[in-house]
Amino acid sequence: MRGLSRPCGGRKGSTVRKFVRGGIAAVTGALVASSIVLTPAAGAAAAGQDPDTQKLAGALATQKVTWEECTFPGVDPATVAKFKTVKGLACATIQVPRDWHNPADGNTIGIRVSKTETAHKGTSRQGIALVNPGGPGGSGLPWGAAMALRTPVLAGQYDFIGFDPRGVGLSTPLTCSYTVPNSTDVNVLNKAKVDGCLENPLTEFITTEQTAYDMDFIRVVLGEKKMSYIGYSYGTWLGTWYAATFPSKAHRFLLDSAVDASQSTLENTWDLQPRTRDRQFQEALLPFMARNDAKYGQGTDPMEIRRNWEKAGGTREFVGQLFVAWFVIPAMYDTSQYHAAASAVASVIDAAGSEGTASEKVEQIVSKMLATAGLTDENKAFIAKAKGNALAAIAKKERVAVKSTTAAAEVETWDATFEAIRCQDGQWNQNLHYWNYWLADLTVNAPFIAPFMSTPLCAYWPTKNSMPKADKKTFPRLLVAQSELDAATAYEGGLATAKALPNAKLISVDNEGTHGLFPYNTDCVDDPIVFYFQTGATPRKQFTGCQALPLPGEDKTFDVGGKLTNGKVKIKMITPAVKEANKIVKDLLSGSSTAAADESGMPANL
Repeated sequence: MRGLSRPCGGRKGSTVRKFVRGGIAAVTGALVASSIVLTPAAGAAAAGQDPDTQKLAGALATQKVTWEECTFPGVDPATVAKFKTVKGLACATIQVPRDWHNPADGNTIGIRVSKTETAHKGTSRQGIALVNPGGPGGSGLPWGAAMALRTPVLAGQYDFIGFDPRGVGLSTPLTCSYTVPNSTDVNVLNKAKVDGCLENPLTEFITTEQTAYDMDFIRVVLGEKKMSYIGYSYGTWLGTWYAATFPSKAHRFLLDSAVDASQSTLENTWDLQPRTRDRQFQEALLPFMARNDAKYGQGTDPMEIRRNWEKAGGTREFVGQLFVAWFVIPAMYDTSQYHAAASAVASVIDAAGSEGTASEKVEQIVSKMLATAGLTDENKAFIAKAKGNALAAIAKKERVAVKSTTAAAEVETWDATFEAIRCQDGQWNQNLHYWNYWLADLTVNAPFIAPFMSTPLCAYWPTKNSMPKADKKTFPRLLVAQSELDAATAYEGGLATAKALPNAKLISVDNEGTHGLFPYNTDCVDDPIVFYFQTGATPRKQFTGCQALPLPGEDKTFDVGGKLTNGKVKIKMITPAVKEANKIVKDLLSGSSTAAADESGMPANL
């Protein structure tokens, strides 16, 4: 869900390169796995006490940890060079029990950890603060150094700790293999994928609960009595799980761009996501284009732009899907890229009816995008990366088409961490009729993103896990930060989290869509967060309302979506503008306004 965000210094400044999480993986449907029944951890503490991970770990608690120079695979070399300027940056692999519920079985896995030593010695030092960027499955290893650079004031009081959760990156990975069945039935394909994953003995231990125990053991190994935490996106779910399990060890916790932690499963968070993408597209991106008609040449009426987008095929056409997946959705995670996203929408509209293969059309559209006035170097780099992803998606689709014509069974291997965590953290609905209805509903109420969706793997994956309930007597005071038009973790979910967790306070950012806020570079958002981490004091009121920064190229913030009232944003999931846009799509489809509208079936997922 969100990558390394902008540092202090403004919306466009970038000391640390931004990593955009989620992408198409967060849009498309998912798959399945096993039934997990967890029993209380061996040696767990009595009721009312935190589990003792030092005792549970046995001899592992005295392991020798070798700290060494860090490597961050996949991170831009220039960014790595900045990371290495952070005082005390070092990395190590810490061995943890594979199963915290049966640590005596002798099986272990490695957790790769990065530490910093930026906190001043003495009474001003607050301890360590772990950071998780989300996913599930996002690499957190670079985040210790990244947070130190992004929040130098807090770095003077906290040693930020990054880590790759179990199953991720340089920690013990989870990959699954399965034999591809000779069938086009999605249920058969999904079942085969799940069954193959269940054959991996590691699969059942890749869960948020197990990772929460790993986090506490990192605290033990580093010799700290307590730990603080900053979690983005899925990282808010992980942070809530830790705080509910180890409340006496939780110091200061920020849940930034929160999932709906009021629920015992992640299903509701992903149920809301398609609709939030439609909402941000219609309520924020298209009005931005309309206000800047001189740049994009699509008129001053957002609804007319939507109409022309749909006449051009929209996301019902493969090329439209490509540009939404790799140019538009990433900009929903980081609205500093709205200029690039708007140029993509405008260029797809203008290219309607053009001839050529999908690859040729991508080249033509990107060429037109690059001619848009005012693109920054950051925009151009964003476009170049997105173009590469789009062309790779075309190549993948062509390979799959070739494979489907062969009868020979093939074994495919995939990175299963994302699915294992979100499916095993709580029971999703397993009635396939329900998911058929869900998909049909999306075609009506979220038609912009509906062509990407399919039945999630979690619909086939039974589990007995559920988010532990927060004890009102022991749960720590914490902060939640949420943007109004977040397209990955809906505002409604963050609001529900703030209401459900004892002593939680919410900071809402009206008219903002970026996923992952802190540091946001406004006093309203950042000051209460910094003050909380320095003193433990939270805002007096439960809800604090803040105004968004202007979008790129604009000198003021425009009111979109809902209304800020008493610190909370009042907004409907299907707003009047979204309703009107959905009617446009319905009318076009019923009137066969495009060739694609008459084709049966949904476009193939990317």
